[in-house]
Amino acid sequence: MPAKPELDTIDRKILRALQRDGRLSNADIADAVALSPSPCLRRLRRLESSDVIQGYRLQLNRQAIGLGMTVFVQVKLQDHGIESVAGFEEALLGMAPVISAHTVSGSADYLLEVVVSDLPDYDQWVRQVQALRMVREIESNFALREVKSQAPLPL
Repeated sequence: MPAKPELDTIDRKILRALQRDGRLSNADIADAVALSPSPCLRRLRRLESSDVIQGYRLQLNRQAIGLGMTVFVQVKLQDHGIESVAGFEEALLGMAPVISAHTVSGSADYLLEVVVSDLPDYDQWVRQVQALRMVREIESNFALREVKSQAPLPL
């Protein structure tokens, strides 16, 4: 991973503008941060090449595409051996409903965000996880209502 550059005020303005709207053109960004397009583009490329900007992606409305159920799942493993951890993480990478996965402190080993269409869809997914020999316990927390999501990072 490339070294992280020091972010000055203009870099932070560029990042804030892109967090608000990732489709901004270089000219629009330059205008928003009071730079001419060429230096703005150089800064943007530096932020990309140094991995500060890791990519651009589309955000979809989960409800509109039939994925209206979000479940936060805590998973405890049988043990913390290398094979168990690697096997579980490899299995997670192949599970499309898992949109984020974190190792965590506390009583659980992993916290997963799972997006499915409905309860039968979730039941089908959770049975796959239960079948993994390294999984000891699963606790599900069903999201009732989204209060805040995809918020910009605090720069």
